[in-house]
Amino acid sequence: MKEQSREEYWTRFARSYDRDGEYVVGKPILEAIEKRLLEERCLGDVIEFGCGTGYFTKAIARNAEHVIATDLSDEMLKVARMQLREFQNVTIQKADGTNTSFPTERFDSLFMANLIHVIDSPSQCLRESHRILRDEGSLIVVDFTGYRMSCFDKVKLGFRYLRKWGVPPRHARNDISPHELVLLVESAEFSVEDLQLIENGSNALYLKGKKK
Repeated sequence: MKEQSREEYWTRFARSYDRDGEYVVGKPILEAIEKRLLEERCLGDVIEFGCGTGYFTKAIARNAEHVIATDLSDEMLKVARMQLREFQNVTIQKADGTNTSFPTERFDSLFMANLIHVIDSPSQCLRESHRILRDEGSLIVVDFTGYRMSCFDKVKLGFRYLRKWGVPPRHARNDISPHELVLLVESAEFSVEDLQLIENGSNALYLKGKKK
């Protein structure tokens, strides 16, 4: 999916994205992810790819010196600016996580949520992440997955997705496994320090890695 069409796809949902997300995947899984993010410490100077409306940015910002929250969609960023206005350590900026203008070895930590499974070039995104992280910088990846969900639950989730957001992006995947995510991350020269499957109504992978 080309950059313009990706932006157009998500821009349509900016105003209702958080509410719709709670409907599609369920609030319990979102709260479980937020709780796990709040356990992270000393994140330093952070870059976030695909921040959307800033739903998880708040949790990251509480344990970071500064966060640059980025997204492709101007409308998403507009909502994020409003929702994150009380966070003085957050800067909102438009950027494509597969090809940024940030200097090499600029950040201590990089965070992305629900991006790997919807973009057409996850490997390029991870390589760009590696480039702009400092040596031994932290990578945090959160990604929803149908892995280990029952067929019935996956059908229900798919129906809710279609009802709110329509047909997903052409390259989107909904069943990435822990093994596949590890292979993607390791192929971009990261070591994996922690990998969890969070199961709470819907499922999500939570991976923490380090730049080699």
